[in-house]
Amino acid sequence: MEVNELLKRYTEGERLFRSVSLVGVDLSGIDLSESIIARASLENTSLVGANLTGVNFRETKFMGVDLTDANLSDANLIGSYLSDTKFNRVNLTGASLRGSSSKNVTLTQANLTEANLTEANFSQANFVGANLTHATLVRTNLMKANLTGAILESANLTNVIMRETTLEGANLTNATLSGGMMIGANFHEADLTRVTMIGADLSEANLSEANLRGANVTWTTLRGANMSRARLYRTKLSWSNLSGVNLIEAIMIDTKLDRANLRDADMRGAILPNK
Repeated sequence: MEVNELLKRYTEGERLFRSVSLVGVDLSGIDLSESIIARASLENTSLVGANLTGVNFRETKFMGVDLTDANLSDANLIGSYLSDTKFNRVNLTGASLRGSSSKNVTLTQANLTEANLTEANFSQANFVGANLTHATLVRTNLMKANLTGAILESANLTNVIMRETTLEGANLTNATLSGGMMIGANFHEADLTRVTMIGADLSEANLSEANLRGANVTWTTLRGANMSRARLYRTKLSWSNLSGVNLIEAIMIDTKLDRANLRDADMRGAILPNK
């Protein structure tokens, strides 16, 4: 479909553009809000600064698409395929990306507040500085993704896959990560205040200098993790496996360690409970 034809039909009130193919076109700044572009194919297309509020992109293929600074709030991207696509600084507030899959995708400083990424595959994606406050990431694959400095306050990451994921300096205050697979994840200097992380696997994870004040980390595997200089004030670690954990200079005031396995843990210089 030619750009002029698309604009003409949209101006005339048409909103249904199902299965269209847009290849190598410049749609920067276009307004296609509330359109239905389901099962479409967008390749090497520019949608920089476009208004795509509420657009239905269900099962659409995005290949080499630039959506920098676009507005996709409340958009439907369920089951979409995203390859070599840029979502930098995009507004995805309230958008649904359930079951979507991606390859080489960047979402730096994107706003995904209250977005739904349930069972989506964003492994190795770039979420640096992204806002995922109150987002739903249940069973989402974020393996080896980069979430440095991302905001995940009150996000639901139940059963998330974050193996070798980078979350350095990220804010996860009040987030839920129960059942998460986070082996080798990097939480250095992350804020995990009051997180719920029951039954998770954080083996070999880096939690050095992280803040876990008031967190519930019971029944969790932390075998071989680095928790040096971590703040564990009133953290619940009961029934957890902390064998071989590095707790050097950790602050453990009022930390709950009932039935925790601390075999071979290194607690040199740590401020221990009841001391």
